Amino acid sequence: MAVKDKQELESAARFYWMAEGHKPGGVIREVDYSTQTGGVDPLFAGIKIVDCDTHFTEAPDLFTSRAPARLKDKVPRINRDADGIDRWYVGERNFGTVGGNVIRKDKNKVLGRLTIPTFDESEPGTYLIKPRVQMMDDMGVWAQICFQNGGVTQPGSLMTLGDNELALTILQIYNDASMDYQEESGQRVFTMAHLPYWDRDAMVAEARRCIDSGLKGFVFPDKPEQFGIARYADDWWAPVLEMLNDTGTPITFHINAAIDPSTCIWEGFPFQEKLTIYPVMHSLACSATIGNWMVSGLLDRYPKLKIGLIEAGTGWVPFVLDMFTHQFKEMLPDHASKLDKMPWDYWRDHFWTTFWFEKDRLDTDCAALGYDKVLFETDFPHPTSIYPDVQKFIVERVGDMPFENRKKLLQDNAVTLFNLPI
Repeated sequence: MAVKDKQELESAARFYWMAEGHKPGGVIREVDYSTQTGGVDPLFAGIKIVDCDTHFTEAPDLFTSRAPARLKDKVPRINRDADGIDRWYVGERNFGTVGGNVIRKDKNKVLGRLTIPTFDESEPGTYLIKPRVQMMDDMGVWAQICFQNGGVTQPGSLMTLGDNELALTILQIYNDASMDYQEESGQRVFTMAHLPYWDRDAMVAEARRCIDSGLKGFVFPDKPEQFGIARYADDWWAPVLEMLNDTGTPITFHINAAIDPSTCIWEGFPFQEKLTIYPVMHSLACSATIGNWMVSGLLDRYPKLKIGLIEAGTGWVPFVLDMFTHQFKEMLPDHASKLDKMPWDYWRDHFWTTFWFEKDRLDTDCAALGYDKVLFETDFPHPTSIYPDVQKFIVERVGDMPFENRKKLLQDNAVTLFNLPI
């Protein structure tokens, strides 16, 4: 398949990786960690809480320690640049920082930044399994669904290397590490896998390998054609979609919407003002993800396909589904002959979304969407994460709900979507 211009692909991530978000500074939120080690609140006794959106930072030696000898000098490595920031490099090419992480080694949280500049200053639990599991125990979280942190593992970027063997090796090293994380954590840390979607045969083979090895889901691009890859409706994707449909393995879209939020933000805003608006626009852009899959007919072709909208929120979904229902009736007169269902039916049969910041309307949203369609997340260790005081947050949001609903939101729905061994 054709690959789009390298500069065009890299520009899509220019805001996230801009130096201002990673340089020293910001505002320190001091955390008395002795108050964070209480484990599970009594309200959640009997529930194994699953955090469905976290990030596990790629360790500095992740690739160099696992690469075959012939590629050891080519795989990603960490360089500390002249500005004091740790960045990933492949050869001479800068792949950006280590990703969103604002939890310091002293357990304090940095506000107004995307990440801490160096690994040396970062909490080890953000990139090592043993301290990560300890932090999970302290937070009262049994399992975590994890996503990549640095841009060096994103297939859209790897496609631009011009070396398919190297790109595939990098992805397979990442997926192999994800398998090891599950084992080392005692089946508590589940990292979503990536696929080499620039090569159909390699993509199908890697999907089969990951599923057979016990990985619990995949991260997909919302709009693969922006990378020069075939659309989801094309036969290119059919073997993988059929495999996911048959095995019940989910697709996840981690605020990976087709809309570039930077185009919605007024010019001239300082970094922190941009940072405030950016994630909101990412969440709302997931409405296009829902709509695209519904009108495509793919959900009729693959009736067991499961789709998780991660770091998306809940409040916008009922509005969007109501609006799509109206649009189906008014703008899609051929619906009856082309599609099997209406928007709310597609939602109930195929989609899940996450909550973390919601409070006053969460019960209402869950009632509308279905208590079996909403997942809990912290977004640890990203800037929007609810660290510290995770248990306090959960109590405030679901503590007044019946136990059955609490258990669905905190455990059962995640088990259903990700096929977890709980």
